[in-house]
Amino acid sequence: MIFRFLMLSDEIDDFKREIQIDANDTFFDLHKTILESVDYKEGEMASFFICDDNWEKEKEITLIEMDTSSEEDSYVMDGCALDDFLEDEKQKLMYVFDYLTERAFFIELAEIITGKNLDKAVITKSVGLPPVQFMEFDNIAAVNGSLDIGENFYGDETYDIDELDAEGFDGLDNFEQLPDDENF
Repeated sequence: MIFRFLMLSDEIDDFKREIQIDANDTFFDLHKTILESVDYKEGEMASFFICDDNWEKEKEITLIEMDTSSEEDSYVMDGCALDDFLEDEKQKLMYVFDYLTERAFFIELAEIITGKNLDKAVITKSVGLPPVQFMEFDNIAAVNGSLDIGENFYGDETYDIDELDAEGFDGLDNFEQLPDDENF
């Protein structure tokens, strides 16, 4: 069985990749094929997220073993076959390739081709240039929007910083003064 994935970016409108891969291959095999398709360097942290229909993250499949609590299931790419997690066409995945800014590719299982197998994943469509793998810190605000510290920043349009006073801090004037000890 072959899975045909369509991969898009929310950063670049004309970017598209289509990948066909055997359903028995692992998420690590898909990870390597994605890196090849966009010419990104290997060795950087990445994760797949199985998403619901609204792109809400559900299960995470990490590149390496992460130290998680015993209450959570931990999945690692090289130990997880695609067909163990994906079973329906139109199923959605997110591939986070830049942890610092949580930049990701949006992937959809476009088609399940039964009765056929692939020895190696194939990039069947490559349109447009991919987003840069790492974003400069100066550009992060431009992509994510500037930090708005206007009158709505505090969640209330009528918020006035001059209203901040000692009200509600009764009793603190009797607070014991800390010693001026340098070793404190």
